[in-house]
Amino acid sequence: MRRTCPLLDHPEFSILDSAGWREYRVENPRLVHPGRSHVRKLLGWFWLDATIPLLIALFWDSVSDNRAAIACIAATVLVYAYVRCTQVLWESVVVLPSLGLQFETHRGLPSIPLTVSRNFIPLSSMQDFIINEGLRGWNVRYYLAAIQRSRRDAISLDVAYENILPRFPVLLEVYHGVHETLLDESHIDSRSDT
Repeated sequence: MRRTCPLLDHPEFSILDSAGWREYRVENPRLVHPGRSHVRKLLGWFWLDATIPLLIALFWDSVSDNRAAIACIAATVLVYAYVRCTQVLWESVVVLPSLGLQFETHRGLPSIPLTVSRNFIPLSSMQDFIINEGLRGWNVRYYLAAIQRSRRDAISLDVAYENILPRFPVLLEVYHGVHETLLDESHIDSRSDT
């Protein structure tokens, strides 16, 4: 497997090539720090995690008799753990030639993926892969989407990178890569059948 970073201005974007697939990965920009080592990045995130038990230990004597305070502390720690464990680490568009696309979202602690959600779009039901624009408040946001037609002729739009929303140059690179690898071959095959 070979990993390349084609856009120097966007260190969060990388392409992973293998024999049977190609992955366009966009890491969470809040977690990517160019030039920092893996160990320093890991330690930089866990300093806050270490202060929570310290604060609980410091104030435990004053709140140990109060059940409401203990319940509040427990609820706060549980919410914090949930937020930390469900943050998006990276999102990917995996191109499987002659099969289709797979959208992936990896969640977990920094450098420790805990869960993965996948959405596979078969090539037989995919109509097109587009860059679209949407309005969010006063901002125009560009996003990638796969147009999919179901067996009942219902059309759906599956959005790639829906949590991270990378910048336009990243989207353009993925768009061209998907079209070169997947859609140009299928459009040529479908035209030769008619």
